[in-house]
Amino acid sequence: MTTDGALARLIRASSDRTPATDAETCDLCAAPVADEHAHLYDTGPEQVRCVCGPCSVLFAEAGAGDGHYRPVPRRRVRLPHVDTAVLGVPVGLVFFVPRADGTVTAQGPSPAGAMRWEVDAAAWQRLTAACPQLATVEPDVEALLVNTVHGLDHHWIVPIDDCYRMVAVVRREWRGLSGGGRVWPAVEQFFQDLTERP
Repeated sequence: MTTDGALARLIRASSDRTPATDAETCDLCAAPVADEHAHLYDTGPEQVRCVCGPCSVLFAEAGAGDGHYRPVPRRRVRLPHVDTAVLGVPVGLVFFVPRADGTVTAQGPSPAGAMRWEVDAAAWQRLTAACPQLATVEPDVEALLVNTVHGLDHHWIVPIDDCYRMVAVVRREWRGLSGGGRVWPAVEQFFQDLTERP
């Protein structure tokens, strides 16, 4: 057996393998996760983490892990029209996240990721008085997701991971300076695919 033959077989064998990175894994224990899996909100870097079933159970109770990881709920509630103009955010595709410290942030997707603004907390309180369902939004892990672009009128209470999925859709489909012809149909499809969940 020649060295060239062994090396050639090794290269062929490596190229035939499916990379292990294709399979999604738990961000805590590296176990494989199903397509539909739970998420935790990491309060330190303010990121959503994918978790397997056993790891999600570890953080199901309030205060588990010193509150560093919080389970992301699954509920989605479609709302009637909400007049978000009082919040002073001049974009039509945006999500509003009340924070545990009482602040509220608005985030809108862009080709580079989510843009972020601070929202006047008093204005948010006025909006929740007008739409009492907003008072049920769980800080950090749920959001008011709004799409009024091109005359649409979508207002949802959603888990924060839905918001990040929407941002990913915009990043994936955006072309050129104006977004191109693919981004807005993809965003509309994203909203059409949302379903209410208790």
